[in-house]
Amino acid sequence: MALRTLSTFPSLPRRYTTRREPNLTVIYRNSATSIVCKSIANSEPPVSLSERDGFAAAAPTPGERFLEHQRAHEAQKVVKKELKKEKKKKKEEIVRKVVDTSISCCYGCGAPLQTSDVDSPGFVDLVTYELKKKHHQLRTIICGRCQLLSHGHMITAVGGNGGYSGGKQFVSADELREKLSHLRHEKALIVKLVDIVDFNGSFLARVRDLVGANPIILVITKIDLLPKGTDMNCIGDWVVEVTMRKKLNVWSVHLTSSKSLDGVSGVASEIQKEKKGRDVYILGAANVGKSAFINALLKTMAERDPVAAAAQKYKPIQSAVPGTTLGPIQINAFLGGEKLYDTPGVHLHHRQAAVVHSDDLPALAPQNRLRGQSFDISTLPTQSSSSTKGESLNGYTFFWGGLVRIDILKALPETCFTFYGPKALDIHVVPTKTATAFYEKELGVLLTPPSGKDQMQEWKGLQSHRLLQIEINDAKRPASDVAISGLGWISIEPIRRTRGTEPRELNEAEHEISLCVSVPKPVEVFLRPTLPIGTSGTEWYQYRELTDKEEEVRPKWYF
Repeated sequence: MALRTLSTFPSLPRRYTTRREPNLTVIYRNSATSIVCKSIANSEPPVSLSERDGFAAAAPTPGERFLEHQRAHEAQKVVKKELKKEKKKKKEEIVRKVVDTSISCCYGCGAPLQTSDVDSPGFVDLVTYELKKKHHQLRTIICGRCQLLSHGHMITAVGGNGGYSGGKQFVSADELREKLSHLRHEKALIVKLVDIVDFNGSFLARVRDLVGANPIILVITKIDLLPKGTDMNCIGDWVVEVTMRKKLNVWSVHLTSSKSLDGVSGVASEIQKEKKGRDVYILGAANVGKSAFINALLKTMAERDPVAAAAQKYKPIQSAVPGTTLGPIQINAFLGGEKLYDTPGVHLHHRQAAVVHSDDLPALAPQNRLRGQSFDISTLPTQSSSSTKGESLNGYTFFWGGLVRIDILKALPETCFTFYGPKALDIHVVPTKTATAFYEKELGVLLTPPSGKDQMQEWKGLQSHRLLQIEINDAKRPASDVAISGLGWISIEPIRRTRGTEPRELNEAEHEISLCVSVPKPVEVFLRPTLPIGTSGTEWYQYRELTDKEEEVRPKWYF
């Protein structure tokens, strides 16, 4: 016992004497009291009596040190193992919390079933709910909102950043993104969908933030909307080139049409080959056609897979309303037991659909094959009666509905602008000096959307302006595409091609086209390589020569 501390002992008999030590003061009291011992020397380290008398433990041998080190190492391994188990358990809890549809979800949209609010997603009549619950058939219920959507009603449910104005908003776009956050912690195969009509706006450039290091199969949808005569070899090469520029590592690229089933069988084969026990998630921006693609995929797989054939009975609802799917929908589609998930669309605030009223959403979705509307000097109205044949496009303004304004600052007399997008949006050309007055007068009348009094009151105008300087490298080929996020694109030809004639040579002052593009905030405008569509695209498109290293890392495309 260390002598520096205070201790209490029963008193010793008087016949025993204590050896006097130089560093100790001993106080004797009667037998009923205690003896208090206190060290008064601070200069020397305390030494126990057992050590002084030779009764202390011997120093540990090297073998004992080794055994002690091994025991400590094993104990550390056990602690690390327990921490790893706890961490894995937390991840599994997160996945179960987000992915689990808890059986009581609408198989059409993934919204939790409820019986209290008629106007909210997931509503089911109480009698129907109780009956299905009694017979364990809650997975076979479709909610009232999905029934209306299947009959063509436009019912939005998503608001907030990237959501839609007008109508009722039951869930925010951020909440839908949060439902996808578990993917980065899970081993899965990702099938990412991109709309060819809105390629840049629906690409999801930061998809790795959602899916982590999971492998990605890139699927391009709605290729049936491209103009007649389009060569899919050119389109496939163009898509791969743009994807490589965006530095997104994908396993393969597939060109598909959910309507005609073109290319879907190739995706089904790729999924069966690469899933390797992992669940498959269909991911993409809102309204790129995820539910339609899943229906086409199940239809194709059903020819050989009885599980996929059975899954067709309860498949996700598809409609023209962005944000139809409100939660992950689990589908038993594979013989191996892996699951197929239809996920909520990622709502992007920079698309036109996020700024127009919900009643105007159908006008933004092209239903038939695209046909370009071309404008050159021969189709434009003259600014004055004294205009000559050599007049250029400078000083004119295009209005694409009420959503886009394009002021031509510098162009060649032969420059041609071709618009590709929904037919519901008319294109009007006026002199720039009268463009502002024309827009204020005709907004909601000739220039729609927006349309209707309610939409007009909420409309904030074309607040975002972007100046574009387009360089002309070859007069025989289109210079560039100007893509409007969520709408379509404008192809710009420096000199319009005509049969039997060759474009003239350009002088030094004619190698640039300048435009000012105005759109609503926060809609984005992209400048990209021209998409090679139609028969003319096959004539001017050039395939880039690849090195051996580029051939190895470049993804293959299929159709």
